[in-house]
Amino acid sequence: MQNTKVNSLRPVQKQSAEAQTTDNLRAYILSGALQPGARLTEIPLAEQLGVARATLRTSLHRLAGEGIVVQTPYTGWSVTELTPEDVWELWTLRGSLEGLAAKLAAERMSPALRATIEKARDALAAACATGDVRKANDADFALHRTIISSVDHRRLQKQYKLVEQQVRLYIATSNMLAADNLPQIVTQHEKLLDAILSADPVRASAEAWNHNEVEGGKLVAWLADRARANPAG
Repeated sequence: MQNTKVNSLRPVQKQSAEAQTTDNLRAYILSGALQPGARLTEIPLAEQLGVARATLRTSLHRLAGEGIVVQTPYTGWSVTELTPEDVWELWTLRGSLEGLAAKLAAERMSPALRATIEKARDALAAACATGDVRKANDADFALHRTIISSVDHRRLQKQYKLVEQQVRLYIATSNMLAADNLPQIVTQHEKLLDAILSADPVRASAEAWNHNEVEGGKLVAWLADRARANPAG
């Protein structure tokens, strides 16, 4: 029998330093702690995270692949800027992906899937009732991920993950969510969830698109207002 032992293999670690750094930095940026265009200076950032600059650079390149940060020659790293064109592209893409997921979820509706979606819906309502904007935002994204993950479509899930990270960046940095608007979040999902839970694939797909069109339109309008208020910046 052929010896399959490979001496160069190392024991698998729970999580590499690069992965931990990427996760920490991603979470920090997506929390809205940094504004779009904010510079990310390698030396102090590496010191703050307690990692080598090489590790930090690896993480920054990964986040660049997710569209969260950008690298400009002779300037360095910065948080991705917001533009109306980017928002339009993201929300139309998200609408298409969620439209497919909603359609498939409605077609595959079962008691187990219904219970899973209803649990995520109830979690969103509970988070909004607390008045905590971050909890409500997390629960909102969790509901959408529940629908995406329910259809067992690996390529759809992979593409959606990239889009979701960038959408979170826009929402966090725009400060669109406010405590007094949280009750509206549950209402905004009612038509979409009713269509999916009613096993109506055509209506579910349409409502997913409409939901994203409305929310994307709000952010485009916010960016346009900001540009008019700050024409030089």
